[in-house]
Amino acid sequence: MERENFKSRLGFILISAGCAIGIGNVWKFPYVTGQNGGGIFVLFYLFFLIAVGVPVLTMEFAVGRASRKSPVCCYQELEKPGSKWHLHGYVAMFGNYVLMMFYTSVAGWMLSYFFKFLKNDFAGMNTEAVAGEFSKMLGDPVSMTFWMAVIVAVGFFICSMGLQAGVERITKVMMIGLLALIIVLAFNSMTLEGGMEGLKFYLVPDWKKVEEVGLINVIIAAMNQSFFTLSLGIGAMAIFGSYMGKERSLAGESVQIAILDTFVAITSGLIIFPACFAFGVDPGAGPELIFITLPNVFNAMAGGRFWGALFFIFMTFAAFSTIVAVFENIMACCMDKWHWSRKKAALVNGIIILIASLPCVLGFSVWSGFQPRGAGSTIMDLEDFIVSNLLLPGGSLIFLLFCVTRWGWGFDNFLAEANTGEGLKLPRALRGYVTFVIPCAILVILILGLR
Repeated sequence: MERENFKSRLGFILISAGCAIGIGNVWKFPYVTGQNGGGIFVLFYLFFLIAVGVPVLTMEFAVGRASRKSPVCCYQELEKPGSKWHLHGYVAMFGNYVLMMFYTSVAGWMLSYFFKFLKNDFAGMNTEAVAGEFSKMLGDPVSMTFWMAVIVAVGFFICSMGLQAGVERITKVMMIGLLALIIVLAFNSMTLEGGMEGLKFYLVPDWKKVEEVGLINVIIAAMNQSFFTLSLGIGAMAIFGSYMGKERSLAGESVQIAILDTFVAITSGLIIFPACFAFGVDPGAGPELIFITLPNVFNAMAGGRFWGALFFIFMTFAAFSTIVAVFENIMACCMDKWHWSRKKAALVNGIIILIASLPCVLGFSVWSGFQPRGAGSTIMDLEDFIVSNLLLPGGSLIFLLFCVTRWGWGFDNFLAEANTGEGLKLPRALRGYVTFVIPCAILVILILGLR
């Protein structure tokens, strides 16, 4: 079967960026920034994004484009006879399934809250009642299952329509909508009375805050965030490389995607920090910032119903763009490995993901007694740990070593593939840096993540 291709360069960039742009950009980036001193953290984040994230992203794209295969098969096309690199393809495929086992539920939360604001469910609620609404949702497995199932069904339906007719067409519309929404929301937040203090906290470097947290801790947090923001290590980007033509060099495309991803992350801060400071809320509150703190902010804001609905449809788009991209990866693995049709791959995997997502749903209610990561933890925490702390950094290290060592594909082959086409070229002088420095940085992330 002939390999599908993207219809346009814009489609490739928006879909790849959509995979990178997820709830971590909006959910995690602002509160991690808040916890680590604001502007200084942002500067370190940008540095590590360029220094570590972009080179590894380029490698994933290179493996995908050179092999023209999905992650489960790409190594077999490029590795030396007798090598075992291809075993990581199965691990990467497993990682995509585990990611979707909890990500679909979180996307369901976003969609649920969009409809809550649309229906004006929060009208007249005090702070405690708004917080209770989130707890009520988590404790209702029927509602949680319903919204998760909607996300799974719609996601696989889009992917079943084909790369160009489904994934590319829908994701382009969704991403353009996401970018428009985030600009509107940021403008609204920055015009709030008292919002400028939030901007100062966010963008002006504050060494006193850094001293409180510790410079090393700020640097480590920035390195972690810059690495994880691009969704590297489980082949989610390699699959889109396999759909690329040879017209453009890969480093240039990686930079474009990193810029879009960073734009969304930083602009999310422009939404959240001014709003938090305008209403006297702690911006380092943690993940509950999205579902407890911000709904209270919107409730107190003029036109809060409208702005709350806009914010949560934006959040739904951010989560759903990642879900569609990962679903496409999962389906492509099945189509490449077992020669399934798109329709069959969508149907079978839709059922698998639906069933596999139930433990996460039930982990907040029926199975709340199972606390695998210690007191107060849930099944979702375990699934998130497996993906974020093990599979993403570990997989990225394997992709990197495969591209730069003589036991794998080799640096010369990688460089030739990465530099094919018009655009930014990687210099050969980077060999020492990508062979020794970046692996050490990833090892630091991996080891610290095991704590």
